[in-house]
Amino acid sequence: MYKAFFKRFIDFLFSFIALCILSPLLIPITIGLLLTGEHYVFYFQKRIGYKNNPFFIWKFATMLKNSPNLGTGLITTRKDPRILPMGNFLRKTKINELPQIINILKGDMSIIGPRPLVDKNFEYYDEHIKAVINNVKPGLTGIGSIVFRDEERLLTETKLLPQDFYRLCISPYKGELELWYQKNLGFYTDFMLIFLTAWAIIAPKSQLVYQIFKDLPPRPEELK
Repeated sequence: MYKAFFKRFIDFLFSFIALCILSPLLIPITIGLLLTGEHYVFYFQKRIGYKNNPFFIWKFATMLKNSPNLGTGLITTRKDPRILPMGNFLRKTKINELPQIINILKGDMSIIGPRPLVDKNFEYYDEHIKAVINNVKPGLTGIGSIVFRDEERLLTETKLLPQDFYRLCISPYKGELELWYQKNLGFYTDFMLIFLTAWAIIAPKSQLVYQIFKDLPPRPEELK
């Protein structure tokens, strides 16, 4: 059985090692953000975490400070005018997510798990999903992050309002993916999801995730 204490040990060990190894990358980015945009480095946002308890997630700042009150609000599209000069690069490479290593060290998050959501987006889930999705700690990456690596493209190309498309199309499927993760929780699943996260950066259009995990819920037609 994939014991919680073993997963916590792996999370702490690997996040500590990652923080040490990535320091030469994180320090220049910190300096670059201080010198550009609105001159702030980290973005802290309240998210729903383990057992539905709130916590503040760490990210590198990629958007205007007031972005939740501008444009499409909590929904980000491609070439979003609210994104800062360094933001596109940080978001495309997912480097903006790396400060969440601190959340993992603190125990707020795990390496693999459902992505933590803000209150509004969490409410889009059906009740049966809300009841169980946070029975595991939220993750830096996970099955939802891999399958929806092209989420900004989908939100940009939809004929619906981005908020409506997220609520009606993206959120229900994300929920089913996270239920699948909990049913298949284990070392092999987590290991392959780490591999697939790296693979998605190298080959973002790859459908390898569906070849490795053949029992994933089928992707709805409107999300293809």
